[in-house]
Amino acid sequence: MHRAQAHTDVFRAIADPTRRAILDRLRAGPAPVNALVDDFDQSRPAVSKHLRVLRLARLVTEQRLGRERIYQLRVAPLQQVSGWLEGYRSMWQVGLDQLKRHLEENP
Repeated sequence: MHRAQAHTDVFRAIADPTRRAILDRLRAGPAPVNALVDDFDQSRPAVSKHLRVLRLARLVTEQRLGRERIYQLRVAPLQQVSGWLEGYRSMWQVGLDQLKRHLEENP
């Protein structure tokens, strides 16, 4: 994958646990960058780098209010992830159904 595309890839963005935690935090509503920094045991530059990756992947939006930056979750790109996982859901269901039948037939 080309480096420029890698920075905008939703899957790469959510691969990092800190970025997933930031997304979880933003589910509660928009937050200024300072509040996000307070929620994590990382420096402001480190949190800002994570927010940049999330912004490039279009998972968050940034709104400037004076000198403050407010971040908000965008769920639409996560539908790409949901769609990809949906293809595996039926496979898992078949496997669970087979396991259930096996356990019922062999008590």
